[in-house]
Amino acid sequence: MAVAFKSASFSGISSNLSTTHLNSLRFKKPLFGFRHDIDRKWGNLSLQGGGGRGREAVLERERRGGLVRCMAEGIGRGILEGRGQEGNFVLPERFKVVALMACAMCLCNADRVVMSVAIVPLAAKHGWSSSFLGIVQSSFLWGYIFSSVIGGALVDKYGGKKVIAWGVFLWSLATLLTPWAANHSTMSLLAVRAFFGLAEGVAMPAMNIILSRWFPCNERATAVGLSMGGFHLGNVVGLVLTPMVMSSSIGISGPFFLFSSLGLLWLTSWTLRVANDPQDSCSISSSELSLIQEGKSNVPPPKKGELPPLRLLLSKMPTWAIIFANITNNWGYFVLLSWMPVYFKTVFNVNLKQAAWFSAVPWGTMAFSGYVAGAASDYLIKAGYSLTFARKAMQSIGFIGPGVALLCLNYAKSPVVASVFITVALSLSAFSQAGFLLNMQDIAPQYAGFLHGISNSAGTLAAIVSTIGTGYFVQWLGSFQAFLTVTACLYFLTAIFWNIFATGERVF
Repeated sequence: MAVAFKSASFSGISSNLSTTHLNSLRFKKPLFGFRHDIDRKWGNLSLQGGGGRGREAVLERERRGGLVRCMAEGIGRGILEGRGQEGNFVLPERFKVVALMACAMCLCNADRVVMSVAIVPLAAKHGWSSSFLGIVQSSFLWGYIFSSVIGGALVDKYGGKKVIAWGVFLWSLATLLTPWAANHSTMSLLAVRAFFGLAEGVAMPAMNIILSRWFPCNERATAVGLSMGGFHLGNVVGLVLTPMVMSSSIGISGPFFLFSSLGLLWLTSWTLRVANDPQDSCSISSSELSLIQEGKSNVPPPKKGELPPLRLLLSKMPTWAIIFANITNNWGYFVLLSWMPVYFKTVFNVNLKQAAWFSAVPWGTMAFSGYVAGAASDYLIKAGYSLTFARKAMQSIGFIGPGVALLCLNYAKSPVVASVFITVALSLSAFSQAGFLLNMQDIAPQYAGFLHGISNSAGTLAAIVSTIGTGYFVQWLGSFQAFLTVTACLYFLTAIFWNIFATGERVF
């Protein structure tokens, strides 16, 4: 009897303590409101509207596992597990991953853009023609076209962390060597730029795979939008800083030295702070790991030594929809990336610094619109729309919008109006990031890196043709109008093909 009484008393006390603890958590809600909003937005909603049940399951596991402790202990748990005192906000690990990835993509594009600006004084110094300018600009793509497929296969096999780390190291080295190569000989310059492209070809497949492992499906478009936002901001950074640094006492070699140094600095942080997979991270909380795992499908990686089924991949029309989308996207993107400073200098006779600013503004807005596209895509998925609808809607905006803007660009009479139309074209083209760029994971999750490499190689070939072709068109016809019209028509045709054959369902 005494034992029973004591047991009952202890049970009542335990129940009261539990109730008191839960009430204290409710009273603490305003203190942790910011953390709660962030957590709810970025992981507590599972795909197709199952967020409430997923969150309850996570909380139940945390309660059973002892992750929820009395607040009197002074330790916040859950997303703050074991890291920080009560009231302190600690950024989730996947936010750190996407932030570092955005920095890598920023450097990736900034290193490319340096040459787009530096080529103007280099051309004047060496007496290069417009057609040869296109050859120099496209030399980066000669290596890029080969490393896309190889890099994609390596990412599928080894994961993205090592591949992107080696890529950043090698392209930073090539950036550092570029001014020396330009002064040595034309062949040396072309060889170094080709090697630079070879190293950068792994960036996109590595980004895609890393984010697919670190983010659940209903956050992936936003994560890609943030990373690609860094990529587009790299254009702004490169276009603005390059002429400023070149005008200093350092000269043309200054920006190349600056961006190569930043690449090596990034490499240190990436190597020490990021794991290849959230399951391998020693600093991720149990609750965040559960949210990531529950929000994505568990797809086994390809077996070791297994070759990706190339014939099978190319036998399906959704694959070709991705390939043609990549071709069109790269065609238009590299025309604008490589030729905008020359366009403003040639058509409107603005000086190099002004041309850089007119060229930089569109890329800044593109970074923001890419995030908007990702958030809009994730919203559609959470609202219950199919992946197919979301991918087709985003890609349609990403192609039809730029096509219309480029046609209007032919009638621009001032650099300000031209900059507005280019801004609209690039801003809307960023919606492709939530279209074909994510669709590789949708249709072929086991071989997404390899499929990205195939489509990117085809897109790179198109970029080479468009970059060189623009130079010959301008030299032949004396204007940019004809090539802008051809590019706009290509956008429209590919949008039709995409809407007929693309799908968000798994095919392979």
